[in-house]
Amino acid sequence: MTEPAISESLATARQRLTDALAEAGRPVADARLLAVSKTKPAAMIREAWHLGQRDFGESYVQEALDKQAALADLEGIAWHFIGPLQSNKTREVAEHFAWVHSVDRVKIARRLNDQRPAALEPLNICLQVNISAEASKSGVSLAELPTLAEAILDMPRLRLRGLMAIPAPAQGRTAQRAPMARLREALEELRKRFPDAPLDTLSMGMSDDLEAAVLEGATLVRLGTAIFGARQRHD
Repeated sequence: MTEPAISESLATARQRLTDALAEAGRPVADARLLAVSKTKPAAMIREAWHLGQRDFGESYVQEALDKQAALADLEGIAWHFIGPLQSNKTREVAEHFAWVHSVDRVKIARRLNDQRPAALEPLNICLQVNISAEASKSGVSLAELPTLAEAILDMPRLRLRGLMAIPAPAQGRTAQRAPMARLREALEELRKRFPDAPLDTLSMGMSDDLEAAVLEGATLVRLGTAIFGARQRHD
């Protein structure tokens, strides 16, 4: 994809988000795009950065580290780890990312906390919730969510920001909104339980359900193919 094509696709994605926010009666600054750049080359990320995009999502640690090295000259770029996180990869993520969206157990959180360099700001954390209770998906259950949140709030090198979910595919706005409403309600309950926590983030919504996500309060919307084109297979 050439720079003009990325320019057009990014502009289209931004307009779609703006329109969704307007439909929801929310300010235009209430949500932002997280460009899912996994499997895409550093050159494409550089193009998107020059077009004003700052938040990028990666799922494969070594691939992400290679891109970060190649793009070290770019100021203001924020790297989000959005994939499943294994124990043997937590150090690299703790040292090189600003956000992790896929924390679903205390063990991983504790490793991230212990391995986060003191020279860096606390690592922003979203708890991944298995909102559709799918056996094939990672994520903490709604019942277990408060206990996990409380444990993380006691970890000084982590900053619990909110929740992330990947709902089961659904057809139609009403069906799409239902699990997202449950996630929003879960965040509202956490805010009541932990009023001093900076719980301001709902990471949900992708290309097929962006509008439903924004109607239910999404603050970070993850778009990959819509910005960068079809994703390459990752071995």
